[in-house]
Amino acid sequence: MYAGGSPVDLRVAAGACAGISGASGSGKTRLLRALCDLDPWQGSLSLNGTAAHAVPAPDWRRRIGYLPAESQWWFDSVGEHFPAAFPFEPDFCWQAAGFEPDTAGWEISRLSSGEKQRLAILRLLVRRPQALLLDEPTAHLDEKNARQIEALLLQYRSQKNIPVIWVGHDKAQLERVADCRYLMHDGELVPQ
Repeated sequence: MYAGGSPVDLRVAAGACAGISGASGSGKTRLLRALCDLDPWQGSLSLNGTAAHAVPAPDWRRRIGYLPAESQWWFDSVGEHFPAAFPFEPDFCWQAAGFEPDTAGWEISRLSSGEKQRLAILRLLVRRPQALLLDEPTAHLDEKNARQIEALLLQYRSQKNIPVIWVGHDKAQLERVADCRYLMHDGELVPQ
């Protein structure tokens, strides 16, 4: 695949996690956005044997769970961003991200950046994506919440047997969560 930098050849097996680090501006986010068809790309890209070009872009994006570094919120309350059945989901509930059920009634305007990030991850997982593209998923979190979110994401990966690409700057974290690690340098992935 080619996403504006050097050609990228990356294969992430089902149930595996590839960690990517690199300096700001090196192309990590551009790669993730290209993988979920939000930015232009060329070449080949597939998930579970289905080529990205073989399905309409909205369908491809529904299969891929992309978590941007900064989450977006368009309704006034937390609960409006989740399906009505969400609190009854057995696998992932409010407590899995350190919240109580009354969180659904909270106003978005009262949330801290860390709360928004944890809720954005929960909102992503309830869509049941077939792959995860995570752009610094714990950047706004303290150590306790970061570890809780790591566990939640790794549990989802394991239960659903899906590929994960985890972009981050914390080398110790990438060593914990990733099966293989790469350094992004000027748009090129270098195995570590």
